[in-house]
Amino acid sequence: MASLPRAIFSAIPRLLSSSPATSDSLYRPILGSFSRFSSSNSTTQSIDIDLSNEESKRRLFNRLLYRSKQRGYLELDLILGKWVENHIHSLNEDGIKSLVHVLDLENPDLWKWLTCQEQPPDAVKINPVFLAVRDKVMNNLNNHASPETRATPGQPWVRGWDDFKKGRDAPTAGNQ
Repeated sequence: MASLPRAIFSAIPRLLSSSPATSDSLYRPILGSFSRFSSSNSTTQSIDIDLSNEESKRRLFNRLLYRSKQRGYLELDLILGKWVENHIHSLNEDGIKSLVHVLDLENPDLWKWLTCQEQPPDAVKINPVFLAVRDKVMNNLNNHASPETRATPGQPWVRGWDDFKKGRDAPTAGNQ
């Protein structure tokens, strides 16, 4: 037990006498480690799409499935995760590149584009994976969501949880 305080006291002079460049370098690995969480399109080029053998294909599919199910938006986790789970084995190399492009998009933008609240950019409009997922989302919305709770294209959705009821159990809009 006495060796711990001795080790701490012997390290203090070395830390205090170190140059500022050395002490700054102590923080660089911590700050640099967050760069992998930043969203950029460089991950599209850095992902290795190797479909030559079963092991590399399995690893790639697991990585893409994880990325599609762990986005941070529950709605996108459910939508993209289920779509990727059902379709990843039928995608070729171009389809996988298109999927990676969709997974690299920012959550708020992707959600608005998938639900047709905003028009996507031209590069996203021609992506076959995006088009397939958007068709699935719009089909589900058209079949299961009442028109009163849906926004007109280009407008944000109606917030339904705090709408006032207009009569006895008869909301005209909202999710009550």
